[in-house]
Amino acid sequence: MTKNTQHESDVTFIQALAELLRENDLTELQVKRDYGENDSLNVRVSRHTQAQPAPVQQVAAAPAGPAPAQAPAPAAETPVDDGDPASHPGAVTSPMVGTVYLQPEPTAPAFISVGAQVSEGDTLLIVEAMKTMNHIPAPKSGTVKRILVGDGDPVEFGTPLVVVE
Repeated sequence: MTKNTQHESDVTFIQALAELLRENDLTELQVKRDYGENDSLNVRVSRHTQAQPAPVQQVAAAPAGPAPAQAPAPAAETPVDDGDPASHPGAVTSPMVGTVYLQPEPTAPAFISVGAQVSEGDTLLIVEAMKTMNHIPAPKSGTVKRILVGDGDPVEFGTPLVVVE
């Protein structure tokens, strides 16, 4: 009887989490519920909108396939950069959902600025996710052309952060 009652309360709990996810426009929620020493429930509720995966696929597909076709036409890249920064070949996108920080601590100088030279592997900024500070490295050496996010901005997976050329 206890198992059946517990199962029903778990289903109700999961439904409440799904409702919370929808009402607050969240993409993911993870909870662990302990019942005793050897009894717990781990729940991860997530949803994916169609708008999020599209920029990630475009960024991954554009440099891989038609790279030789884009090389002779640098004039075509400039209008694309103005319209959609995620489609720029030098766009660095967020690998996770979190909060962006442009400096290591509030009183410290920013990691980068527009026009700064960066080397591959240099920290561009930090994305905090679940109290963990994740340093976002430069994927290549170059010049920071645009910083597309502000300090403290929330970001989703695939959000363009910086353009490095």
